[in-house]
Amino acid sequence: MDKNYFGITDTGKVRSNNEDTFIAEKITDTDFVLACVIDGVGGYSGGEVAASIARQTLLRLLDKPEGDLSLLIQAALAEANDQIIIGRQQNKEHEDMACVLTLALVDIKNNQFYYAHVGDTRLYLLRDGSLIKISKDQSFVGFMEDSGRLTEEQAMRHPKRNEINKALGFAGNIGWQEDYIETGHSPFLPGDLILLCSDGLSDMVNKQELTAILLKEPDLKLQGIELINAANRNGGLDNITAVLVKNTNVPFAHEATKPVSKHNKKKTPQATPAASVPVVQPGIENADQPAVIAPVAGGKTKGILPWLLFVAVIILLSGAYFHWKQSSGSLGNGSANLPDSTLTSQKTQEERLQDTLNKLRGNILILDDSLFKSPVLISKPIQITRDSLYLKAESNIVFKSDSGYTGQPFFIAPANKSSLFENFTFENFKEVNALQKKGVLLKDVKFLKTDSLTPAAKP
Repeated sequence: MDKNYFGITDTGKVRSNNEDTFIAEKITDTDFVLACVIDGVGGYSGGEVAASIARQTLLRLLDKPEGDLSLLIQAALAEANDQIIIGRQQNKEHEDMACVLTLALVDIKNNQFYYAHVGDTRLYLLRDGSLIKISKDQSFVGFMEDSGRLTEEQAMRHPKRNEINKALGFAGNIGWQEDYIETGHSPFLPGDLILLCSDGLSDMVNKQELTAILLKEPDLKLQGIELINAANRNGGLDNITAVLVKNTNVPFAHEATKPVSKHNKKKTPQATPAASVPVVQPGIENADQPAVIAPVAGGKTKGILPWLLFVAVIILLSGAYFHWKQSSGSLGNGSANLPDSTLTSQKTQEERLQDTLNKLRGNILILDDSLFKSPVLISKPIQITRDSLYLKAESNIVFKSDSGYTGQPFFIAPANKSSLFENFTFENFKEVNALQKKGVLLKDVKFLKTDSLTPAAKP
């Protein structure tokens, strides 16, 4: 287990003291690893004091993880916040002290982790060679970057990049303030790696370089050292801290289908080179291509092939002409004459989402609330068949079970390795197992049950 986690901190090239601290240790008599990066703010010594108070409080309250772990770590951060405020009141020299932090409670046995975050420290997940930023920077520049108004490079150079909106010690009773503490949980699959770091690393080393280091170095200690070195090479303007945790569990074994031996394959006659014509199989990848009939091997094709090509050209030209006449409205009246945009608008939101997913070229889909209005009624599961998907709503979108529907909101095919759903609410679904299986990451996702409402109170 001691090779599954590692933490390191460095003063950097400019500052004379280190206000960062961290936690990277296994919780005694459990299968949990506690990982945390804490960045103190508030003066020469105040930041160190605030970070120390938070560290001691978290270690004390998280020594026996049980029950609702998301609520447990949220309560631990709220208590750390209260202790820092008490310290500010007792010592006038530290009346401005505070700290920001990111914490992960990793359940190695059950392949998952829970996290909590306040401020601009960060949590990343490395899976299958891709690095995903899980936490959101609670700062003006962080918001601008997350919303796409600033690129990563612009955010790293922004003069206000160190100005934060939230921290432990800024306000009292944060446990009662909605969204003050960012929390969540995620599957932590065998081979996955999480990185927690202070802004002294993320402001100096971009995501591409972080990924390259994590993929290049063979073990956690070397990774941590190289992350520090990279930040210092790029300026080392702040204290630098990194904590790494890796899931080294053995992956679940799936029995592969035994391939047919090429020696047992039945040999078939080969067509002559002059007669070879490619056969296009119908399917998703080539549905728009015309099917071409291959000649029978050994047959006479020299005179037939030009005629086949001629017929194919005529068919294509006829189809293009028909489509032009249809779109121009000159084929008579009826639904077939409507423009494509009108046909699209007649689709339900459920059908529109499925159609969009089917035609998606990459693996990222951001839903605009101007096209998908809440609630999106689900009467059959939305099919996700690609190997990975990042599905995000610009502003929270509600998926609601249609009247009488008792199934899942999404069907996630076994071939899917990872899916991330962000900023959604699922309402009145009796079955949500597909969203809780390994490989599915939920961020800012809520599940609401309305069965208990009286008929008059239901929307």
